[in-house]
This record gives sequence, C-alpha cells and structure tokens, in this order.
Amino acid sequence: MKKKLSMILTSLLLVVSLVACSSDKKVDSTTNSTKESNVVAKVAALKGPTSMGLVKMMQEAKEDEKDNDKEKNDKDYEFNIANSVDEIVPKIVNKELDIAAVPSNVASVLYNKTKGNVDTLAINTLGILYIVENGNSIKSISDLRGKHIYSSGKGATPQYALDYILKGNGINPEKDIKVEYKSEHTEVLSALMKEKNAIAVLPQPFVTVAQGKDKNLNVAIDLNKEWDKLNKDKKDKSKMITGVLIVRKDFADKYPEKIKDFMEEYKESIEFTNKDIDKAAKLIGEFNIVPEPIAKKAIPNCNITYIDGQEMKNNLSAYLKILYDANPKSIGGKMPGEDFYYIQKN
Repeated sequence: MKKKLSMILTSLLLVVSLVACSSDKKVDSTTNSTKESNVVAKVAALKGPTSMGLVKMMQEAKEDEKDNDKEKNDKDYEFNIANSVDEIVPKIVNKELDIAAVPSNVASVLYNKTKGNVDTLAINTLGILYIVENGNSIKSISDLRGKHIYSSGKGATPQYALDYILKGNGINPEKDIKVEYKSEHTEVLSALMKEKNAIAVLPQPFVTVAQGKDKNLNVAIDLNKEWDKLNKDKKDKSKMITGVLIVRKDFADKYPEKIKDFMEEYKESIEFTNKDIDKAAKLIGEFNIVPEPIAKKAIPNCNITYIDGQEMKNNLSAYLKILYDANPKSIGGKMPGEDFYYIQKN
C-alpha cells in the first residue's frame, strides 16, 4: 500500500513539474512578445515624397499618444521629419535612430560606413526628377544638347541620373551641355524663374511648387520615363530609385516581429497616400511636410511606392550598380553585400 501511495505521489509530482515547466515557457514567450511590442521604434524621413507615404502611420501614432492607452498601443513608433539627410546619417551611425527613409545611394553609403549594420526593407520612391523650362523649346533629350541646365544634387542621384540618361542618348554631359549645380532646390527654382528660357532639373514636389509660382514653367521631360526607356531591353532592368526604407541590422535582428508589423503598416500607409489623395494631402500639410494644396497636386507625380523582398533586391542592386559604375564613392566605395537586402522569412 505504501509502495502504491509512493508511486502515485511521484506521478503527481512529475505531472505538476511538467505543468510548471509548460507554464514557465508560456510566461517567457508572452513576456518576450510583450517586450517586443512595447519597444518604441525611432523613425525618421526627409521632407518630401519619402515622408508623404508615412502620414497614415504618423497620424495613428499621434492619436495613440493622445489616448495614452499603452495597453492598446502595442505598435509604438516615434517619428521625426528631417530637412536634410545630414540630420539622419549620424543618428543611424550612432544608433539614435532605428528606421529611416533615405536616398537609395545613402542607404548603401551607410551600409559600408557601419560595416554592414544596415538593411534595406523596401523601396519607397521611384524617379521623381523632371526637366522643367521657362519656355517651350525642349521636346526630347536630344534638345538639351548645347543647353545650360540648372540642377542641385551634385555628387548625388540628380547628377548620376542626368548623366546616365544623357550618355544613353549620345550626349556627353561634360562637353555637349553645361550643368550649373546649386546647393539647394530653392536656388534652382529661383534661377529658373528669373531667367527666360532657363532649363532646370527639379524633383517633385518642387516641380509643383514652381508651377504654382509661375504658370509659364513647363514640365518638358519626365526623367523617370527616360530611364525606363534605356532599360526596357536590358536583361538586368533597373528602375530609377530615389528613396528606400532602411533599418539598423541589430535592431531588426532583435525585434523581427516589430519590423514585420512596421512593414505591413507602412505598405498600408503608402496605399492610403496614393489612393485617398485628399485626406493624405491634408495630413501632409498638418505635419508640415509640404502645404496641403501642393501635396494634393504633387502626389500623383511623386512615384511613391512600396516594393520589398526579391523584387526590391533585383531593382535596387541593378540601380546601385549603375551608380557604382559612374562613381564608386556615390554608394560608399563598394557594392553592398547580400545581407544589405532584407528578405522576410515566411
């Protein structure tokens, strides 16, 4: 009898022990999940198209903060809109930011600068560059031969994109035309408006701003379309990629569910900006990205998009290779490795 009782007690203890272990595992799992969901991801973007696609998320974060309901706010983000990429770069390097929307070549520069501690999550903006003139003489790329063109972005995407398109159309950018580079888009706009028959390279939404100030300004050429023409028959087709979304690799590795949630919400936010233009423009104005009337007109021409996964990798690597061939320094000295492209595991 004592032996049977001892065996029963032993069995009960074993069951209790197993239940306790199972309970502990559940608690740990829940605790880890809760910890990850409560992490505040610090996000930055530049004023313009790269931040215009974020406004739905920014508004939701603002409402969550106002409600101060931390139990419901399980996807917490802190947003910052910067005027210059120079405000973002050091904060990624110093780990003051977790996620950022930056120019595509800057993403590669940061990858090389941080020795691989940067992943690209998605492409968020395709080509937004246009040839604008104070007149009506430019009908094609060949019409630019012998012209004086104002532009900003020397040593950056505007220069490399323009050079690539000119060369692809048989025009030597150093001999056949004169490009005068200004430090800011506003300076280009000023020169364009002051000089009759002036020609300039401008991005959206500055094109819309320019036309709002002077109705004589004419959008002569969409450089994004010209880029696509040069690549339509190539095996490794590339797109003109203005902006991408990046994340610090150490942050992504530590909080994979946070990144998954962010990407899903970001995709929805971009779809909102493109589809519900009136509401999106209102939010863009409220967040002081660009004034609401300008945003409303500019959104359809800003090429705000969402491309992730293998398609993102194929397009971005082809684009960076073109920049590398033009000037290795433009992407940080060397092509980024395979780990630069964030591919979610199912």
